[in-house]
Amino acid sequence: MKTILNLLFLSVVSIAFGQNSIKGVVTDADMGDGLPYVNIYFPQLEKGTTTDENGQFSINNLPSGTYTLVYSFVGYETKSFNLVIPTAKKIELTLKSSAIEMEAVIISTPFHKLQSENVMKVERQTIKELKASGAVTLGEGLSNIAGVEGVSTGLGITKPVIRGLSSNRVLVYTQGVRLENQQFGDEHGLGLSDAGVESVEVIKGPASLLYGSDALGGVLYINPERFARDNAENADFGGTYFSNTQGYNTGAGYKASGEAFKVLFRGSVTEHSDYKTADYRVTNTRFKEQDFKAGVGYQNTNFKTDFRYNVNHSKLGIPEEIGEQSTNRMPLLPYQELNNHIFSSRSTVFFNNSKLEFNLGYIYNDRKEFEDEHDHDHEGHDEDDHLEEDHGEMHPALHMKLKTANYDVKYHLPVMGKFETIVGVQGMNQVNTNYGEEELVPDAVTNDFGFLAMSHIHFNKVDFQIGARYDNRWIQIDNNLNKSFNSFNGAFGLKTDLAQNITARLNLASGFRAPNLAELTSDGVHHGTNRYEVGNINLNNEQNFQTDLALEFKNEHIEFFVNGFYNHINDYIFLSPDGTFLMDQPVYNYIQDDAALYGGEIGLHFHPHPLDWLHYESSFETVTGKLDSNNYLPLIPANSFSNSIRVEFDIKEVTNSYAFVKLQSVFKQGNISAFETKTDGYNLLSAGFGGNVKLFKNDLAITVSGTNLTDKTYINHLSRLKQDGIYNMGRNFSLGLTYSL
Repeated sequence: MKTILNLLFLSVVSIAFGQNSIKGVVTDADMGDGLPYVNIYFPQLEKGTTTDENGQFSINNLPSGTYTLVYSFVGYETKSFNLVIPTAKKIELTLKSSAIEMEAVIISTPFHKLQSENVMKVERQTIKELKASGAVTLGEGLSNIAGVEGVSTGLGITKPVIRGLSSNRVLVYTQGVRLENQQFGDEHGLGLSDAGVESVEVIKGPASLLYGSDALGGVLYINPERFARDNAENADFGGTYFSNTQGYNTGAGYKASGEAFKVLFRGSVTEHSDYKTADYRVTNTRFKEQDFKAGVGYQNTNFKTDFRYNVNHSKLGIPEEIGEQSTNRMPLLPYQELNNHIFSSRSTVFFNNSKLEFNLGYIYNDRKEFEDEHDHDHEGHDEDDHLEEDHGEMHPALHMKLKTANYDVKYHLPVMGKFETIVGVQGMNQVNTNYGEEELVPDAVTNDFGFLAMSHIHFNKVDFQIGARYDNRWIQIDNNLNKSFNSFNGAFGLKTDLAQNITARLNLASGFRAPNLAELTSDGVHHGTNRYEVGNINLNNEQNFQTDLALEFKNEHIEFFVNGFYNHINDYIFLSPDGTFLMDQPVYNYIQDDAALYGGEIGLHFHPHPLDWLHYESSFETVTGKLDSNNYLPLIPANSFSNSIRVEFDIKEVTNSYAFVKLQSVFKQGNISAFETKTDGYNLLSAGFGGNVKLFKNDLAITVSGTNLTDKTYINHLSRLKQDGIYNMGRNFSLGLTYSL
């Protein structure tokens, strides 16, 4: 494969304005010895290497300009600095030992800095960390991130909630482009697999300045796996078994890189039967998913680009009531069948000390929902009567195709002293078309256009970030009704060290959200929620202003943080019953009122000296949401308190070993909206261990975990099955194996 890639490279004429090289060495700050296997990486260039046995490194084919160089190694602090290229000097770097985990570069913010250097607080978790906790799906794993929860419909459907806001108030980015998949529906999940995903970043709070409409509540930024390093190739395969659902996911991947060309492929298959509680299996929570990802990249001195494609096909059962008990994996009626195609292209042209980025995306979301052709009495019928495969050629009751093309173009101006500045334009064209018997939202065309400018200003003790943006959204509904929404938004942030080891971040930002099609045009029964919903074509923009304050103390063995926020939303859109009935269902109208959400997170990470292998982590999360009328907002997560003990060690032939025990305490939720009921509190105990062993000279990664070990019967306040009194998942054990070639 390497030979083919190199031949392809030699057949292409490179655009080479100036091929620069750097050389350097990394040493231990205390001992002075060269450090081997240190990661050296330019995040803006997506180019890096590792040091050799003597701590030496070199990188070729670099463009001229000023770029951030990040260097890190396990057991040492992560450091970065701005390097001016070209340079004739040998770069001499030092690292100091530290028990604090390595930092990562944050991709979701425009200046690609380490979190310690970021003005905006961003949470980041790797998929490896989320899966080690025993999460069955990506959606479930996200709830392990501070400030993030999920509205769930069984196990296979989870919609992210950031600090009490969800649906069209939270924007999801994947492969560097905006994901659109009819996210207005409570029962519409992500439609993404964790296969081929490296990490997840969460911006908590309005990010309309960076991403436009629908980022009013925050952004979930999903980073795909990187290509292999230059002149390297990697392959792996593996799977995980889950005892509760008697389900599995399995997959394999391959990637290779030459000097210029890069490729990667990854496929996965997932199947689960109905999940089990201590008392019963929850009928039709079963689901199937097939996922395939591919990528091609090219990079020379002054230009880099990559094209990625992801197709995800899933069949998701929609649970209604407890019925037949079985471990079949084929969904019953009703169920969703989804085909989601994501095409993305990310390119950068490097000039002398500046660069132009342009990201293009096309998302094709094909959503079908199949229902019973007549009312079924589950009692006295064999489950096979309801299996999808026995219904022959069925026509979906609901069939929507959503086609979205989006673009994002940003120009990074030359660095001027202490100023880094970005200007850019973003836009989207979206077409929704109905093909089924029922219609949740009408045929419509949506066009977005936005212009933004943002600067990061560096001083000795304070960093500032400031920006402004204008947006326009134009919607044409059923070819005869036009709606236009406009908004101007701004953001200001600062980061400073109040004292040694104490960092403060203050961010002030506004955001907006245009009403979605369901809120504007609904007129009918929304199945699954048992209500008749009536839209309002005269709804206004939601417009918010949020204040975030974050304080952080960090030394070699203790990390402590406090994050607080206050989010005021003008013209918050919500459903309210009017006391009448249509088609035997209560009528709910979409109306508006001002609202506020407030709360935050507190956390502690303690790794005592000399027991650097021992980690104690504790966190508390709280959010309250209220209308100006003093009524509480719906779907607000209950307060929660999490405590975990983790140990890391190497024993004989087992490397990167770990073990953990975690107790999550969720409090009673009594602050409820008019059509919710109170939810009791509960405690969930989980534990796990894992590590790498050598098998035929290659690494075999093993993970074993158990969740809800006491088999507690409980209901999460954000479960859509709560109204039927159906419990969340009971005890589950998982075993994962991944073999790297």
